[in-house]
Amino acid sequence: MADGLCLFFKFQDSLIMKNPKKNPLALRMVVFMFVMVCGVYICSVCLRQYSAHSSEHLLKVQVGERPCEAPNVEPSEKTYVHFPKPKTFSRSECACNPVRYFAILSTQRSGSGWFETLLNSHINISSNGEIFSVKVRRSNISTIVGTLDKIYNLDWFTSASKNECTAAIGLKWMLNQGLMQNHEEIVKYFNAKGVSAIFLFRRNLLRRMISILANSYDQNAKLLNGTHKSHVHSTHEAEILARYKPTLNTTLLIPNLRQVDDMVTKSLEYFKSTRHIFLYYEDIVKNATVRHI
Repeated sequence: MADGLCLFFKFQDSLIMKNPKKNPLALRMVVFMFVMVCGVYICSVCLRQYSAHSSEHLLKVQVGERPCEAPNVEPSEKTYVHFPKPKTFSRSECACNPVRYFAILSTQRSGSGWFETLLNSHINISSNGEIFSVKVRRSNISTIVGTLDKIYNLDWFTSASKNECTAAIGLKWMLNQGLMQNHEEIVKYFNAKGVSAIFLFRRNLLRRMISILANSYDQNAKLLNGTHKSHVHSTHEAEILARYKPTLNTTLLIPNLRQVDDMVTKSLEYFKSTRHIFLYYEDIVKNATVRHI
């Protein structure tokens, strides 16, 4: 019996000796790392909350820029009054001077160059010429809109560009320079931006055709001292160019005149929803009062 008890206690001792002991240093390291990770996480959350609170506080105290107003403009006219913010220069004291947008819609040899010269003689009006005579600028509606945005934001510089106190800004746009092909999108742009369309045409389409033929001839002949001028600036130069007598193809004369007339009629139909005015070159030439407004 005694021998049996001894064997039992020895067996129990062997079991106790075989039970592995846990390392207290390793356990402490695990606990320490866990505490470090929790601390870093809590600190990062606190920092994010503090930065968000700080930015919110800064936004609250930030003073917004006061918008410009046009007190003397009728409510119906406010759509057509703008306050551009050019990227290339500062309008400084003229920043709140209202600016109106316009576009001269015409056909070649209809007096648009002369009419634009009248507009540019005003110190606060800038008409930038045939911007879309360059094909790449009218290759698609995106390039057209991008060019128009640059012009109407006063960031387009030509010889006609005035100082920062510009009161009206625009361009000369021929019907065959992408205007008719993209008329739907351009009408939407004009209405959205408050662009006023100025239609300028010539009553006497036969004289316009003769002017086109004479201009084409002078491109090669260069009658004015070896230089070609699309637009003369004196009576003497006009008399020199008038000496050329072009020959007309009578067979195609009526169809050609009718084609131009149809294009003018279509342009008026396309842009009738825009704010527009219709002018004839002959009427402006005869009316001295209109030319000096």
